[in-house]
Amino acid sequence: MTIEIENQSATLCDDVALVQVAQFTLGKMGVHPDSDISITLVDEARMTELHIQWMDLPGPTDVLSFPMDEVKPFSASDGPGLIGDIVLCPTVAAQVKTHSMDDELALLTVHGTLHLLGFDHADPDTEKEMFALQDDCLREWRASQ
Repeated sequence: MTIEIENQSATLCDDVALVQVAQFTLGKMGVHPDSDISITLVDEARMTELHIQWMDLPGPTDVLSFPMDEVKPFSASDGPGLIGDIVLCPTVAAQVKTHSMDDELALLTVHGTLHLLGFDHADPDTEKEMFALQDDCLREWRASQ
């Protein structure tokens, strides 16, 4: 997997862990190993712009995902593909007080990766499925470290 990461924010983050958790999630989901995603970390001003532009919602959010709609890389047999882009906002992630910012960014990376693969939480059933899978990925990744 090629996972490009760019930190455009002023916040220091564990970039290596974010790449590792994304790779783990993609592998667990059976995505072709030659597939690509990008992860960009941005400040609140940039995330606010993106949130308004793409979701028509005010203020910053913690994560946005931009899947490549024509590619549905659920299986390695589908071949490699450009899966999409994840945008994270570390300062919004840092507002969660139940765990560290790096732990929240790892969770958001898994969350964003699952969105790239077509998972959603628009209703209670899909939310339950996606969040259970998200928890499984994080738990298994942490156990592998």
